[in-house]
Amino acid sequence: MTLPTFLFILTGVLLNAGAQLLLKAGVRPLGAISVGWSTLLPTAVQVLSQWPILAGLACYVVSVGVWIVGLSRVDVSIAYPMLSLGYVVNAIAAWWLFGEALGPMRWSGMLLILAGVLVMARS
Repeated sequence: MTLPTFLFILTGVLLNAGAQLLLKAGVRPLGAISVGWSTLLPTAVQVLSQWPILAGLACYVVSVGVWIVGLSRVDVSIAYPMLSLGYVVNAIAAWWLFGEALGPMRWSGMLLILAGVLVMARS
């Protein structure tokens, strides 16, 4: 994989991870969302009035475009496992931004993910 292709793939992964973090930041002030036919429209308006939600959705749109460019340059069997890096990025960022727990098992899992991605990328 060439460096430019890797950067497209990595950018797509980071935008996707950033989208998740922005969505979480947007729903935090709302608390648990109740889902039902009678609350569907007011809840949608409330959710979509949060700027982090809109920014997260925008990140998804851009990430898809960047991802498509990356996929046009490398096998999907190489690119798709790279999405696993998003789990690592999100876990560390959620710990830092939201105070989410990162115990030994999660750290071990992240190390396994990183090792797996490294093996896949070098194959």
